[in-house]
Amino acid sequence: MTRPPHDTQPWRGASQSRYAGFMQPKATYPDSKSDGERRRIETALIVEDHPLFSDAISITLRMVQGITDVTATETLNEAVERLENGSPPDIILLDLNLPDVDGLDGLIRVRRAAPTALVLIVSSVTDPRIIAAAINAGAAGFVPKHSQRHVYQSAFDAISRGQTFLPEGTILPRATDSTPGNSASDRVNSLTAQQARILALICEGKFNKQIAHELSIAETTVKAHVTSIMRKLGVHSRTQAVLVAQEARIGSLGSFEP
Repeated sequence: MTRPPHDTQPWRGASQSRYAGFMQPKATYPDSKSDGERRRIETALIVEDHPLFSDAISITLRMVQGITDVTATETLNEAVERLENGSPPDIILLDLNLPDVDGLDGLIRVRRAAPTALVLIVSSVTDPRIIAAAINAGAAGFVPKHSQRHVYQSAFDAISRGQTFLPEGTILPRATDSTPGNSASDRVNSLTAQQARILALICEGKFNKQIAHELSIAETTVKAHVTSIMRKLGVHSRTQAVLVAQEARIGSLGSFEP
């Protein structure tokens, strides 16, 4: 789904960060090339709930890669339905935060629905721990939102050769880098049983009022628990809390295998 370009870089000025990116060897997907031969990328699916940004990505795909066969969806469920009922695209550009899913569940679901497609994460969340979890879950690369076109070009060049693309300067944490009590799993495990239940409901996208009704507690009690959850997880928003929960779950599962 492409629309006439009224502004070929509608996000210009939103961020002055310029990521040249760096690549690492990777052979997660079928037909990945590591000997200089490039994998052909001619069809794309954009999973992004902001129409203007979806349009911007579509224009960028045409400008930097010559891709004109582009489909866009605003929800993960619609994307999965398309993938399960049609031919998989060569690449899926996926936002981590969507109306019907938060965190890495969306990545896992599209990988299961289209195991041969490359998945490039395009997200405003650039925490190295989340990037590492996404790569471990099968993403071919990670591009920060509002990146310039040359970053997308570098990403396509890398992943078409079977390499992983990451933002410049990203240092992925290793298991040996974690200190006791600091990993996502340790932080999630520090929650009380009630807090864990509330975090699970937050991950389902439920609001405080809905959580209060489901658990038969006062909304003020939910708010107090949410504040404690964020403090224990070391985050400042519900989205970040969900991402930590997803990171903890991915870490316990290991790398995703379709």
